[in-house]
Amino acid sequence: MIAAQLLAYYFTELKDDQVKKIDKYLYSMRFSDETLLDIMGRFRRELENGLGRDTNPTATVKMLPTFVRSIPDGSEKGDFIALDLGGSNFRILRVKVSHEKKQTVQMESQIYDTPEDIIHGSGTRLFDHVAECLGDFMEKQKIKDKKLPVGFTFSFPCAQSKLDEGILLTWTKRFKASGVEGMDVVKLLNKAIKKRGDYDADIMAVVNDTVGTMMTCGFDDQRCEVGIIIGTGTNACYMEELRHIDLVEGDEGRMCINTEWGAFGDDGLLEDIRTEFDREIDRGSLNPGKQLFEKMVSGMYMGELVRLILVKMAKEGLLFEGRITPELLTKGKFETKHLSAIEKSKEGLTKAKEILTRLGVEPSHEDCIAVQHVCAIVSFRSANLIAATLGGILTRLRDNKGVPRLRTTVGIDGSLYKMHPQYSRRLHKTVRRLVPDSDVRFLLSESGSGKGAAMVTAVAYRLADQARQIKETLDEFRLTHAQLLEVKKRMRTEIQNGLGKKTHETATVKMLPTFVRSTPDGSENGDFLALDLGGTNFRVLLVKIRSGKRRTVEMHNKIYAIPIEVMQGTGEELFDHIVHCISDFLDYMGMKNARLPLGFTFSFP
Repeated sequence: MIAAQLLAYYFTELKDDQVKKIDKYLYSMRFSDETLLDIMGRFRRELENGLGRDTNPTATVKMLPTFVRSIPDGSEKGDFIALDLGGSNFRILRVKVSHEKKQTVQMESQIYDTPEDIIHGSGTRLFDHVAECLGDFMEKQKIKDKKLPVGFTFSFPCAQSKLDEGILLTWTKRFKASGVEGMDVVKLLNKAIKKRGDYDADIMAVVNDTVGTMMTCGFDDQRCEVGIIIGTGTNACYMEELRHIDLVEGDEGRMCINTEWGAFGDDGLLEDIRTEFDREIDRGSLNPGKQLFEKMVSGMYMGELVRLILVKMAKEGLLFEGRITPELLTKGKFETKHLSAIEKSKEGLTKAKEILTRLGVEPSHEDCIAVQHVCAIVSFRSANLIAATLGGILTRLRDNKGVPRLRTTVGIDGSLYKMHPQYSRRLHKTVRRLVPDSDVRFLLSESGSGKGAAMVTAVAYRLADQARQIKETLDEFRLTHAQLLEVKKRMRTEIQNGLGKKTHETATVKMLPTFVRSTPDGSENGDFLALDLGGTNFRVLLVKIRSGKRRTVEMHNKIYAIPIEVMQGTGEELFDHIVHCISDFLDYMGMKNARLPLGFTFSFP
């Protein structure tokens, strides 16, 4: 019994000792709340730069308008196709939204491969492949003869000036197809579909996967106004007030903004928190100097970060008794899924032993504890940094609404968030610490961003239908150029009728003489009283006009209310009230016994 207790004590001590060693070694990857709040402040400023007309061109966080103006309101219905391209595979869905007793969504989907030679080949080949997969799917669904509305989830930074257009700014993640950057992906896909000629499709919306996630979750919870992806890559979108989006006309309502936060820090703003390992990851990537925040936090890079740390620690004799194997030195041999397995609370150390043994390093129990802690520090850093940037969005939403406490829902998707055993708990906890004045519900997107693309299309379809109904209603009020010219001609005739002695009696436009024979010529001089009666109030003014070299007009006035019983009483009561107001005004101006010329604006025929 005593031996077992001693052994347990020894392992606890061993674990504490190893953990302290690693903490010391990787201290630059551990952040205090003070540092996280500072990063949150930096990100808030980046959001504002991306939204401003003058600051957007040089901003790293691009804040791209998506032209998605509303989350689902529950009245959407129809049959839609959704394409989802951007992760490790390509998915096509058929989404049927119906209203029996309540809104229901039926989905059927199929996954297609996107081989390396296609995503690194030409843009033409890539879109031919997408069009071929869509044709195959429609064939299987027996809908090749229908022209269904299509929503396209395209998870790369795109500039949009309308919902059904997406100009690719830059490829990210592992995509590198040539001839696509700077082009409209809807046109490229339409061209590939037309070339086949065996089916037709109406691409109504291009959305980013974050927008798709927000819309999917928005279907289940209408309070959802933020979407986040934490997977191979990372990004976020949220509903911004239109009045703050300089790049889009109009200031009524809201629009979803695709932040493209993966590029946060591309201008050097995060240099103080980047480590030698982050710099090495960046140097060996497809896009050096780009997406620096994404490279610190997303699933595509976290496993590789851990591998680089393990190599350095082994070289310094801190791990594996200094053993370094060809496997450990091979890029991509330690994956993010290994990191997730090692961090499982029960079988984590066993998994660590298995994975490290496959790398040929013959780990001791101490090594396994150390590697588990390295994984924890790397994934904790990711969750903390995402919490800081999300905190920036949440505080902005709170300020936009002008409320002391924010209640909102964040829709989340992505393999890292879903598969890592501790990630979601750490993220939620840090967000609640950084933004204590908020009640945030985190909602996992069950069916991915593809359903979201269908929901965006369904909302676009609903809004287009509403716009059509409004247009039909307002069509009677729209006048053509020819009709306006006709109105002008008729008005000319009416003016002549009103001026003529014989036609004046029957004229509708009365053309009444006012006996005002001239406009001011500049020689006017003196003090005058003016009365203004015609609206809900009555105004008395003193106007002092001085002519000469420096012509000046000085005005003093006072407004008086006219009670409803006076307005609708006798004429005598009305004019008694006016005289009383004039007397009070002269008293107020200290001119009780003055005799002044008086002009009367009387706004009735």
